Amino acid sequence: MKKIELKLMLNRSRNEMRVLIVGAGAAGKMILKEMLNFPQLKYKPVGFIDDDPNKKGMFVYRFPVLGRSLNIPLIVKKHKIDQIIIAIPSANRAKIKKIIQLCEGSKAEFRILPGIWELIDGTVHLNQIRNVEIEDLLRREPVKTEAGDTLSFLSGKTVLVSGAGGSIGSELCRQICKAKPSKLVLLGKGENSIFEIRFELENKFPGQLLRACIADVRDKNRIANIFSNEKPDIVFHAAAHKHVTLMEENPEEAVLNNVLGTKNIVNAAGKYKVEAFILVSTDKAVHPISIMGATKKIAEMIVQAKSFSKYKTKFMAVRFGNVLGSRGSIVPIFKKQIAAGGPVTVSHPDVRRYFMTIPEAVQLVIAASAIGRGGEVFILDMGNPVKIMDLAKDMIRLSGFEEATDIKIKITHLKQGEKLFEEILTMNERNLTTTHQKIFISPPLKISTRELYKTICGLKRLSLQGKTADLKEKMFAFIDRINKEAG
Repeated sequence: MKKIELKLMLNRSRNEMRVLIVGAGAAGKMILKEMLNFPQLKYKPVGFIDDDPNKKGMFVYRFPVLGRSLNIPLIVKKHKIDQIIIAIPSANRAKIKKIIQLCEGSKAEFRILPGIWELIDGTVHLNQIRNVEIEDLLRREPVKTEAGDTLSFLSGKTVLVSGAGGSIGSELCRQICKAKPSKLVLLGKGENSIFEIRFELENKFPGQLLRACIADVRDKNRIANIFSNEKPDIVFHAAAHKHVTLMEENPEEAVLNNVLGTKNIVNAAGKYKVEAFILVSTDKAVHPISIMGATKKIAEMIVQAKSFSKYKTKFMAVRFGNVLGSRGSIVPIFKKQIAAGGPVTVSHPDVRRYFMTIPEAVQLVIAASAIGRGGEVFILDMGNPVKIMDLAKDMIRLSGFEEATDIKIKITHLKQGEKLFEEILTMNERNLTTTHQKIFISPPLKISTRELYKTICGLKRLSLQGKTADLKEKMFAFIDRINKEAG
């Protein structure tokens, strides 16, 4: 049995667990109060760690601030600490990583409160404490959004989410329900995923009017009927095929779903007088080399072209990087590989990616819906990209193993459509600030709707005919020409 598992068993068998809380702020105080209110849980708080020099020597509900984070190993030894709880939800990546390294240097078990993105309403409870995950090492300072403006924008409206059963779509639904819309329409092709998100929302938000619509965005008549019947005010379009390697093997499906599906739902939004339409896009749409990226770039073009039409709908897109924890993303894959004893596969030693958490990505999407005027592509400053090799090593270590000794890392190769580095802006796109910290705008790109739709008709024909080579050539040539003309 590994030492880390034995230590957890020993700790659980004790009558009391001596706890050190890192962070004497609001979250730390709430955790302490819960421990005192529920003595049956047998947590015995000993004191706090805090790096604020003004808190040195102070007491919080009679429990002392024992020192700074640098003192964690010594304090753990001196006070016989069994468990350390990191209670700083707003801390950024660098601070959390430093604290975790210090905790690893002690003999105590350590756990953490979720980041600020997961604590949307600001409340903290003992049952939210969890094991440290890789997401904690990738935290950034939260993007400050005007929650009141966003909530008022959605409150009392009929909101439709396409792809509502997916990773992003389901989190959109959770956060939208907090704004108390008059009705939330859950649109998706997979009946099981739509059933699950509706069941969850019915329990979390009793009284919220929900409408589940099983539909394929490629079916324009079905989409038109849904818009006619439900009359949405706000539409979040998250339905898409997103897996790069699968779409390389199935380019026809990528075009029919990501391009034709977007065109259908955009046209319905304009026709039925939707107030705001928000497309969920990706950094892979910037200088795309993959089929998936190319189809999402054309989806962005559809949205921007429509913003110059006769319709009053505000059409906009939101572009962000890889989403931690989403279906098929790298973190769940690494977890499965580690659980199987390895190896952990990395496509190239230098490959880097931008990362966001699901709640963080969704807050950006919702913020865009409130501040957009139409035609913009909203972009989050995601900080520095993360080296996937470092991500793999961190995950192995957080799982209680040693890299190379317990779990090996195997270098494979870049798959078709994969880049070494992703970008968030093209050379032709300007980066304008907004009132939201770290949220930027690429302004509207004027595109001829007539020419765009003519190209899309050609792509549809080639997809249905199965002419893969011609389809790829036509799609990438069109994107290259539009980018050059924009420059």
